[in-house]
Amino acid sequence: MDDDSANPSDPIQLGEFRARAQSQTAPKPRGEVVTIVTSNNAPASQNGPSTVTFHRRELDQILAVYGRMVAEGEWRDYAIDHLRDKAVFSVFRRTAEVPLYMIEKDPRLARRQGAYKVIAASGHVVKRGHDLKAVLKVFDKKPKLNLV
Repeated sequence: MDDDSANPSDPIQLGEFRARAQSQTAPKPRGEVVTIVTSNNAPASQNGPSTVTFHRRELDQILAVYGRMVAEGEWRDYAIDHLRDKAVFSVFRRTAEVPLYMIEKDPRLARRQGAYKVIAASGHVVKRGHDLKAVLKVFDKKPKLNLV
């Protein structure tokens, strides 16, 4: 049977398919822009940049501070957002409020000001740095001196 006379809906063998594919030439580009969309199940290297996340050690450090502040009655709830450009750990005093603090990880700023920062509810950057442990020290209680 001749390749040109075959019905396109007829099943073909794998070897025959490969031979047909190799014999055909790719169409010449016409200056059009082509967008390739891949599935979300592809590895990050094939799918382009994925979302920024907190690593296990970073979450351990953040949750240690969070647990201490919950025990002191300061904080009650939290939310974690993994976005394309940054990861955010938001802390709430009450569930229905705006975040009291946001702990952000922005890898784009890692070489400049530091990837980590703590932002207050007003939007003011309380502390920024390269080391998460140093940035989280902003939540450590300073000893208070009482005059007797």
